Parts: sequence; structure tokens; C-alpha cells
Amino acid sequence: MSAVVDPVSRLEFTELSHRWGYNSPTWPGFEDLRIHRVVNHAKHGVMTQIYKGTMHVSTHVNAPLHLIAGAHGVGQIPMDRFFGNGVVLPIPKGKWELVRAVDLDNAQSAVRANDIVVIVTGWHHRYSDSQEYFGHAPGLAPDAAQWLVARRVKLVAIDTAAVDHPLATSLGPHRNGPQMKYLAGDYEAATGRNPRPDHPEWNAAHKALLSAGIPTIENVGGDVDRVLGKRCTFQAMPWNWHEGDACVVRFVAIHDASGQIRIETGLAV
Repeated sequence: MSAVVDPVSRLEFTELSHRWGYNSPTWPGFEDLRIHRVVNHAKHGVMTQIYKGTMHVSTHVNAPLHLIAGAHGVGQIPMDRFFGNGVVLPIPKGKWELVRAVDLDNAQSAVRANDIVVIVTGWHHRYSDSQEYFGHAPGLAPDAAQWLVARRVKLVAIDTAAVDHPLATSLGPHRNGPQMKYLAGDYEAATGRNPRPDHPEWNAAHKALLSAGIPTIENVGGDVDRVLGKRCTFQAMPWNWHEGDACVVRFVAIHDASGQIRIETGLAV
């Protein structure tokens, strides 16, 4: 857990991405990411690889087009949405818990208009090809998404596989689901509650954000613990792909502890 420090400016760069590649954990119901070499060094003296797979793998950004028909794709979103100041909010949550508006109100750092907001539940420590990581995760409650929309933030990132609670996605008894057929029954057995009235809307938090033109980043990870509670400058540029519903990104936090450069110092506010 160490930052990369530029030797001239002393800016500190912190990795917020999980690795992308062969055997990256894949959303249940999606095909695995396939990568192979079409030429290799031993035979050809050069290597070229091709891949086939969804962009919803590893740390990636979702464009409004992902859930809103006719909305902007990743390449149509203005670039300044993916670069700017913001805050990393530590909001620890466990199995099937919700990040609610009150949690955002009580967070140790203030959210400002036009911020990039990174919500860290601690779930990134469980990142793996597992039923636990995908099926037991916390997620944003609809009122938390509306809270962020009301503050006019410009991007929302979270350290889970989906913005929404798993039972509010196609993993549960919703549209295109259930992709995890056991999940609703396990939820009811563990909580004593029916997941349908608990999570009646499909991707409600995600749709609220994307409808407001706010891109979302899922599967935040890397060394995010290093910047918990800090204000940082962030960068996560996607491809210039106008029809893209999503795109894998290299998500980075930048700060300047000296305060000598016009970039966030990393101090919590």
C-alpha cells in the first residue's frame, strides 16, 4: 500500500483499480473474459493479444446508456466528469446492508457540489470470483442515490460489484433474473424478510444516478484504504466509444500533501 510519488511535483498517485485480465471475477450470468495470443514471441518475435468479453469486469465506469435508452455512451460524456476533485467516504457495511442517506449525512468528510464521490464499504477486501462477493454485498439505498443527485455530484464510485443491493439487481428475483437462484431464499432464511418488498425496484439507485447524467464506477479497489477520508483529485478516463454502455478504467487518486499545486492536499474537510 504505497503511492507512486512524482519526483518533481511530489504529487502522490494511488491505485484505486483491481487488476483486469485472465480470470477477473465476472458478474454472474455473464460470459468469462477470454484472452489469447494470436502471435507470440517464441514463434513470431512479437506478441499480440485479442479478447472477448463484457466491459462490466474489474473496475469500470457505467455510462447513462447502460440503463437509460438513448442516453450518452461513455465516449459522449464530457471528459471533465472523469477528472476532478472529490472525497473518499469510509462507510463500513456488512452482508446485505444498505448505504443510506443518513450514512452520507454522517460521513466524516463533507460532499461538495461537483465532487467525485468514492464510497468505501470495505467490501473490496472480499473481491474474488465468489458467491459472497457478488451475492452478499451491501449496496446503495435509493434515498442515498437521491441524496447524491441532490448534491449535484459529477461521478459516484463504490467498492462493490454493483451500485445497488444484490437483491435489487438481476441476481435476485428481478428483470433478467434470478442469476443466483438461491439468493432470495438465503436472504429470507437469514433475515426473516421477503426480499421483494425490501427491494421492490430493479436497479433503483443506479437508475436514479444515471438518469441524472451521473456516471458510476463499480469494483473500486487497489489501495483505496490509503486515502480513506481524504479529499483527492481523481482520474478515470474511459475510451472515446460513443456507443459504449461501460468501459474498464484505470481509477487513480492524486493528492499533493504540500499544498503547493492547485490540486487537493488529501486533508479531510
